[in-house]
Amino acid sequence: MNTVTLSPKFQVVIPKAVRDSMKLRSGMKLEVILFGERIELIPIQPISTLKGFLKGMDTTITRDKDRL
Repeated sequence: MNTVTLSPKFQVVIPKAVRDSMKLRSGMKLEVILFGERIELIPIQPISTLKGFLKGMDTTITRDKDRL
């Protein structure tokens, strides 16, 4: 388990093992979510990383006969 200490400026350092496994880099934006008694940090991904993630998805739609 990794532990961190809250500084007098309310800052924490994310341990290197966590930064490496999550591929966090300096300057990345993180969303902070309060979840019950827990704080969650979620990396905000640029929209360009989503390009092509639906590739190969079946887009055919079966419609009722009374619909266009």
